[in-house]
Amino acid sequence: MRILEISLFHPELIRGGAQQAAYELFLGMQRSELDATLLASADLSGPNALFKPGAIITGFDGRRNEFLFLSDSFDHAWLRNLNIRSLKCFEDFLLDRRPDVIHFHHFLTFGLELFLLARRALPKAKLFLTLHEFLAICRADGHMLRTFDKTLCTTASPVRCHQCFPDISPEMFRLREDWVKHALAAFDGFIAPTAFVRDRYAAWGLPPHRIHVISNAQSDYSRLESWRLRPPSPADQIRRHNRFAFFGQLVDVKGLGVVFEALDIFAKRYEQELTFEINGSNLKFASEKFRTRFEEFVSGKHGLPERIKITWHGSYAMTDLPARMARIDWVLVPSIWWEIFGLVLSEAFMFRRPPIASRIGGLAERVRHETDGLLFDAGDAGELADIFYRCITEDGLWERLSSASPGVPSVESVVEQHLKVFAGRPAHEPPRAALRKPSPLPLGKNGTPRRGREVLRAG
Repeated sequence: MRILEISLFHPELIRGGAQQAAYELFLGMQRSELDATLLASADLSGPNALFKPGAIITGFDGRRNEFLFLSDSFDHAWLRNLNIRSLKCFEDFLLDRRPDVIHFHHFLTFGLELFLLARRALPKAKLFLTLHEFLAICRADGHMLRTFDKTLCTTASPVRCHQCFPDISPEMFRLREDWVKHALAAFDGFIAPTAFVRDRYAAWGLPPHRIHVISNAQSDYSRLESWRLRPPSPADQIRRHNRFAFFGQLVDVKGLGVVFEALDIFAKRYEQELTFEINGSNLKFASEKFRTRFEEFVSGKHGLPERIKITWHGSYAMTDLPARMARIDWVLVPSIWWEIFGLVLSEAFMFRRPPIASRIGGLAERVRHETDGLLFDAGDAGELADIFYRCITEDGLWERLSSASPGVPSVESVVEQHLKVFAGRPAHEPPRAALRKPSPLPLGKNGTPRRGREVLRAG
């Protein structure tokens, strides 16, 4: 089986969960001696030096079967690629590689036309798409947050989308939905990292029996010698469990603003010492308001007492995780959008650092509240501040949650699940977390889940 993995960005150029999962899967396929190729996009938000005159698809850093798709004409409004040469070069690439399976991990920077082109160029190939976010449903960066008040959105409709974008008519949103579903009809199947994602897309109109739930691939970096053979630190001996950390992208929807507010509340309510370490990048993609607040906190201008220490360690590679996890006790995942999977949960679980996560989307599905982590209502800074106090003062809490950490499935097992789906067999769905609050699904007038338009009904 010859497999082509198509990823949004390369994780060594721009960090992000979707591209990390795609790359881990590709490497796992190579280790399994499969004939796998990676095509990762690069656009003008990344290193411009990668762009060569006249080039569309190039090799990447001399690596075997790794290529870059140089995107410079993506239309975000209609999710289209406006560069006709890009389409022709992609078709030539497909005809040269002739994969049996074409597995897309995104269409951002590529364009929906590539789905239809792949179906036409290689009609016998199997096409699959992993649903890493909700951009197909939501024009607001796929976050499903109302643009005017940042509240969570549970369903998309022409009128509701028009409310978020008043300069765009409801009719245009109907056309957008038709165009997206027309392109998605090219796929033989879809892969959802969580059941939450599957349910949302099924309610929107994708055929439920074509959506397979498979966990994102993630190597277990706790197997590195730098973690297994590390000497105990003085902080490990003290075991006050007052060391918290954030890992991920420094953008608004990841919820760091909620943590900053919670630290303010904690400082007023409690007297305990607390350290908070920030590990992440892509601050340039955040709003100006968030960037200003972030700089205030990491520079010490936030006005918090000295017993609360905040440190920003910058970006990190996956191989940096052992050293950074060794310094902390708890991993904060305070997202305020419908988090799809939360790759940082995998990072927390592999190092047995209990996560403290928003009770939302895929996070609420993966974290077993009071068993291997703690959940709080998304955006509730007061509840998070109280959790800080509980984590620091409650005897045995950290030990109980840490010992129940589920770890991460092996990349080889995730590869095997994908191969089953590619061959037309159902994957084994991972169990859902217990004691979670189910996320609401969009309902119709009769109280049943909405299925959207009938464009993608199974037949």
